[in-house]
Amino acid sequence: MYLPQHYEETRKEELHRVIAEYPFGALVVHGPGGLDANHVPFELHADKGAQGHLLAHVARANPVWKEMADGSEALVIFRGADAYISPNWYPSKHEQHKQVPTWNYRVVHVHGRLRIRDDEKFVRGVVARLTRRHEAGTGDARPWKMTDSSPEYINQMLTMIVGIEIEITKMVGKWKLSQNKEARDRTNAADELRKRGEEEISAAMQATVTGKQG
Repeated sequence: MYLPQHYEETRKEELHRVIAEYPFGALVVHGPGGLDANHVPFELHADKGAQGHLLAHVARANPVWKEMADGSEALVIFRGADAYISPNWYPSKHEQHKQVPTWNYRVVHVHGRLRIRDDEKFVRGVVARLTRRHEAGTGDARPWKMTDSSPEYINQMLTMIVGIEIEITKMVGKWKLSQNKEARDRTNAADELRKRGEEEISAAMQATVTGKQG
């Protein structure tokens, strides 16, 4: 990933936060047929190992778990909020007419070693935790839980998936938030995004001006 120094984010807690808030990642591996990408919701165990571990599951019918040996290198891409930035939002554009459109975003590239976990206990735990977390965000008065279905049905469904665990060896974060622009340009562009409902990327841009990035 092209990464100018002024866009680089190295704080582990911030990289973990984006992963936790945007857990639907793109798992990229190099298998027998070349590069392969699968889109999977991940669970982050931030305190496991030096950098953390990622847990997930894939369909048993997905060949990725058979094609990759334990210890294989893997890349998982997590993308946070992003937004188009118009040159018209920069006050300096109206004075000098030397601005162009761009796209701001926050992404985390996670490098790690992949391990296949084809055991029922591991898979059941991953499914249970992912379900609890994401059902809690639905706003339903009675969130779905695994015990809503019969044990026989759940047991059958669990046989149809295989667990994956990735030991994180490196994280690369890119926070592209117009840091190469004047403070007034960033502030005004952030205000325009906020008016359009892009609250998260707006706040992230404004934080580069106030110095309260998080």
